[in-house]
Parts: sequence; C-alpha cells; structure tokens
Amino acid sequence: MNTDYRAVLIGMAGGTGSGKTSIAETLKNEVGRDEVVVLDQDAYYQDLSDMPLEEREMVNFDHPDSIDFGKMKADLQTLLSGQSVEVPVYDYSTHTRKAETRLIANHRLIILEGILVLVDPDIRDLMDIKIFIDTASDVRFIRRMTRDVKKRSRSFESVVEQYYRTVRPMHDQFVEPSKRYADLIIPEGGHNRVAIDLLKTKIYSLLGEPPIAGDIITP
Repeated sequence: MNTDYRAVLIGMAGGTGSGKTSIAETLKNEVGRDEVVVLDQDAYYQDLSDMPLEEREMVNFDHPDSIDFGKMKADLQTLLSGQSVEVPVYDYSTHTRKAETRLIANHRLIILEGILVLVDPDIRDLMDIKIFIDTASDVRFIRRMTRDVKKRSRSFESVVEQYYRTVRPMHDQFVEPSKRYADLIIPEGGHNRVAIDLLKTKIYSLLGEPPIAGDIITP
C-alpha cells in the first residue's frame, strides 16, 4: 500500500428530502470517474437485532445515537488510506443489518451523505469539503412523504406521525445547527447548477487532475 495515498472525502448534510442524494449522484455521474463512491449514512444505523421488532419501531432514527459513528469513522479511515472495506447493508423493514455487505475499494473520491454527517466532530475532521444542502421545509416534507410511501411501503399516517414525533424536532436540534460547520451551503438542492459546477471545479483541484474531455464547467 502507498503510504502517501489519501483519498478525498466530501461530507454532504441537510434535512430529510433536501436533495443530498440527487447532488451526490450528479457529482458521481458528471465527474465521470469510476473511482467515485457515494456512502449513505443510513448504512451505519445501529444494528437493533437484539431488540424486539415493536421496540425497534419506536427508536428515534433521527437522533445521532441511532448512528454507529465508531464503525463509520473506522471504515472512512480505512478507505481514505486506500484500503477496501465491507460496508454494512441496512434493512429498513426490520431495522437490522443484513448478512451481506457492500465491498468498496480503490476509490479516490468518497461522498458521505446523510442528515447527521456533520454532527460528529471526529467524522467532520476527516472531511476535505463539508457541504450543507438547504431546502425549504415544505419541499423536504413532500419529498420524504413521496419516498416513504412509494419506496418503503409506509402509510401516510405513519409518515406524518414520525415527522412530528422525531424528524422535525431532531432537525431543529441537530441537523439545522450543523449547518455552521459547512464550508459550502447549497440552496435548492440538485437544482442549483452554479453550486454543483463550482463544487466540481474544487473536486478536480483536490484530485490534482483536469476535467475529463467533454466535461464543461461553467464559470
């Protein structure tokens, strides 16, 4: 292993439904390199397999305590040094980690996205760029409602109940205040082309490489 190797880590936070995943995937596609990987904070939810299902369903998954930051830090340090890791795969239906894992190796740019990725100081210290996606609360709620109903088979009532019980108060207590740690605040999520293009310019600078052919960066 090359001891001088150091991958680039971008942390991308913001409220639920703010557009984090959209921007992360846009960057991955437009930077155009196979060595770009997107890590989802949700992969590091605590494994609750030792709890009855009814108790798991009452856990506050929007609180920092729901995240295994120790495992996240260890995996990121390993990836940043150029080694491979087996990232957990989370099962939302049972609130446990699946038996299978996701192998990640040989990536020069790592994008870590999730509502709480700027909350933990040890994780922040590993980041080269810290980003906060700032999107209006009504837009975020509609996006979350659509996602949870269509992709996670949730009922309208359960989404609303969870929003009032944990999502909104945890956003106000932890997510929104983490904005102060961001190097860049991007309003309007994935629709902000100027911010995305500026971010791409910075990424190329950190990687020490020019844009690939055909990739136009607007000034």
